Amino acid sequence: MTDRYQQFTSSPLGRVITRRLGLPAPTPLRRHRPGDPVVTGPVLVGSAPGGRLGDAVAELLGEVDAQVHRTPVEDERYAALVFDATGITAGEQLRALHEFFGPAIRRTARCGRLIVLGTPPEQAADPRASVAQRALEGFVRTAGKELKHGATAQLVYASEAADLGSTLRFLLSAKSAYVSGQVVRIGAAEVPEVDWEHPLRDRVALVTGASRGIGAAIAETLARDGAHVVCLDVPAQGGDLAAVANRIGGSTLQLDITADDAPQRITDHLAERHGGVDVVVNNAGITRDKTIGKMTGQQWDAVIGVNLTAQERINERLLADDSPLRPGGRIVGVASMSGIAGNVGQANYAASKAGVIGLVQATAPTAARRGATINAVAPGFVETSMTAAIPLVVREAGRRMNSLRQGGLPVDVAETIAWFANPASAGVNGNVVRVCGQSLLGA
Repeated sequence: MTDRYQQFTSSPLGRVITRRLGLPAPTPLRRHRPGDPVVTGPVLVGSAPGGRLGDAVAELLGEVDAQVHRTPVEDERYAALVFDATGITAGEQLRALHEFFGPAIRRTARCGRLIVLGTPPEQAADPRASVAQRALEGFVRTAGKELKHGATAQLVYASEAADLGSTLRFLLSAKSAYVSGQVVRIGAAEVPEVDWEHPLRDRVALVTGASRGIGAAIAETLARDGAHVVCLDVPAQGGDLAAVANRIGGSTLQLDITADDAPQRITDHLAERHGGVDVVVNNAGITRDKTIGKMTGQQWDAVIGVNLTAQERINERLLADDSPLRPGGRIVGVASMSGIAGNVGQANYAASKAGVIGLVQATAPTAARRGATINAVAPGFVETSMTAAIPLVVREAGRRMNSLRQGGLPVDVAETIAWFANPASAGVNGNVVRVCGQSLLGA
């Protein structure tokens, strides 16, 4: 779907009118293309005294051939600003954030990145340190709203012995174009060596609801990363499903995930046809929108059944002792901003998507014990055929009510899921990451 307003504001006449009227002017976002470097310019790196992640950051930036600056260079524009705040152990030490970012934030390049690294507050040495680390969230979310020209801000809480590689590569790169104002937690985990161009080579991925829209983009992105993708959807979508699978060199599985025997049929298929599965993306979802007083019981049940109950049942089967989910398996759910902020006319949908968030949080310890991870994305306004049908005024409000002043694309959701699916993301478990351009709604 074309964003005609963004096209207009990017034209010479549009830029003049936008400035004079004080209208929002969304910057076209830089998105990943195969072969692109992780960062496209110099990176300014800083640390509070006593920070523990300097060596890990230096190693990662060396691996991606980034030009690193320790002090700002006059007139330089920075592709990224990275600050290790793990040494901050009291409120008064938070001034280190201002001392580093105050002179530098206006030097962030177009579509640049601001990343703060901290310690999970619950793992801090004492209450004052915990308070100071929790304060980082307010700083980062504010920075994300103050940044201009498509730049984004993130906070990464890293446990002792956490591997930063996969997460920093994602957040520094154009793959995270529509992710901003997020808090990511990385725990300690054993991380294998990966081929960063094809991290899913020789792996099998299942994507439900893969026949179109976000599901098709997920299937395409996982295939790009090397996976054989099993594309699942209902038989009525068989033609579109086959087209997606043929395009990416994958295969298809046609069934209704709400059927009583669906979890067993899915796992049997994965075991018998593919010898197991490495990545499962629970993307399938429906809407049946009505206000609470006008909604029928059938509309309520249909949405809860597809969006939540089916996902619960599939995940239970995947985490059973005799599951085909291989060691290091990845389960990813698709939630929604509606599940965080609510939405008029979507009580059933919002309940189901909030349930997906709860499912991730409740299941993460079980997944960890099995050597797997479970995470979720929560998309905001994403340009799909569904959002194209929204009335114009509501659609424009959805597009503009975020820090990037535009809607996302299906590939933005897919890239975030590909990061979760990466074998090197072993320490990323129990996270729900919003893909919403830092929506002005919700937490």
